[in-house]
Amino acid sequence: MEARLCFPRRDAAANQIPMTFEIRTLTDLDYAGFDTVIDVRSPTEFTEDRIPGAISLPVLTDEERARVGTIYMQESPFLARKIGAALVARNAARHIEGPLAGMDGGWKPLIYCWRGGQRSGSFTSILSQIGWRAEKLQGGYMSYRRLVVERLYDLDFPAPVILLDGNTGTAKTEVLQHLSALGVQTLDLEGLANHRGSALGGMGPQPSQKGFESALAGQVARLDPARPVVIEAESSKVGVLNLPPRLFAAMKAAPRVELTSPVDARAAYLARAYCDVTAEPAKLEERLDRLVRLQGRERVAAWKSLAAANAFVELAGELVVFHYDPRYVRVRARIGGERLAVLESCRLDPCDVQSLAERLAALVNARSG
Repeated sequence: MEARLCFPRRDAAANQIPMTFEIRTLTDLDYAGFDTVIDVRSPTEFTEDRIPGAISLPVLTDEERARVGTIYMQESPFLARKIGAALVARNAARHIEGPLAGMDGGWKPLIYCWRGGQRSGSFTSILSQIGWRAEKLQGGYMSYRRLVVERLYDLDFPAPVILLDGNTGTAKTEVLQHLSALGVQTLDLEGLANHRGSALGGMGPQPSQKGFESALAGQVARLDPARPVVIEAESSKVGVLNLPPRLFAAMKAAPRVELTSPVDARAAYLARAYCDVTAEPAKLEERLDRLVRLQGRERVAAWKSLAAANAFVELAGELVVFHYDPRYVRVRARIGGERLAVLESCRLDPCDVQSLAERLAALVNARSG
């Protein structure tokens, strides 16, 4: 897709006017040929959300941005711009002498700040004067964010959904990963959310809601609307992150394929899959404590005793029977939806999981044909 440029091109070495790039769809950057996307906002702004793949080269730190803003509001806009310009110049010099020192003359970066104003304009101008083919994102991060909100909250989900369902421990996430390798179109919500979608499922810090939405919108925008996309069944939240309502509605209405396996096989699988949690006793105990409200102190104390004895398969079996399975029954009753097939596995070893994925891929491909 060809993106519209707002200024005519001039020779890069002839003191060119900095170019402005307009993003009109979330996939425009896929075809624009930029070597690097640079976020010049403050570190806090970058941490909350950014264009996927962007690097952080702030021209004002959080403290500097707050200082300039205070001067602008309380003293003088002129004084704020003068002080801000000096700070931007010093920070730009550090970036040019540091992370950008190895860039050759053909390097083509895209620069953005919050609204495409002075921060990105100043840095783009400096890089352009050097001779680099720097362009500024028109409208800045906010122009990108509007496209994310439109894709997730205003437009219908673009592709037919097949829901990958099954109780906890049926290897849904691993099957989904195999499906992707087999060429099936998938959307891994737990991977994007950095959470396994269960009480013990944290895998580290989750992204912010905006960061999750950015990653999700980018993948949704790249889906082929003519092919089904397989999505693992989730509640309306993955960890602390909310699924956009239009996506969740598409999931609830979708036909589903259910994976089933005996409790003992699922318990053994969970003990392997959650080895990162069981390897840290304090983390495991803290997560079990979260279940006291639902399961009572006596039962959770018994689970802690199993954990202390390293009886992780037995602990996983208890969690499956008393915690996870009853919740799944209630959730599935609310969701409904057509059941396309039930795929059973007796062992959930690597060969079994690969076989599940191949059987499901055949079913999806037949449906898309």
